[in-house]
Amino acid sequence: MRLTDAAAERVRALMTTASSPDAGLRVGIKKGGCAGMEYTMEFIDGPARFDEIVEDKGVRVFIDAKAVLYLLGTEMDYVIDKMAAKFVFNNPNQTSACGCGESIALTPAAPEALGAS
Repeated sequence: MRLTDAAAERVRALMTTASSPDAGLRVGIKKGGCAGMEYTMEFIDGPARFDEIVEDKGVRVFIDAKAVLYLLGTEMDYVIDKMAAKFVFNNPNQTSACGCGESIALTPAAPEALGAS
């Protein structure tokens, strides 16, 4: 997973209040929504035992081990428009999305793709 400059800047701004030097943003996937899956994001004091650690543009992002194959090749962006400001995931593993845009359907990347990234 990689971050755009806008996403990295927003995560950096949010992390200024972190209580731990090991803190970071944790990204994952959970079942839910009308399309079947939703992205999850939370600030944590340090990675879970099997989290993947991604450092991009000076920002640390932890990837939930259960989500790694779903997030391979994903670009995380931060978009501001007239109605909202939000993180957006440009994910090549996404196969569809619900009409409201809150949930998605994903197909995991092949395990051999882990060595290609």
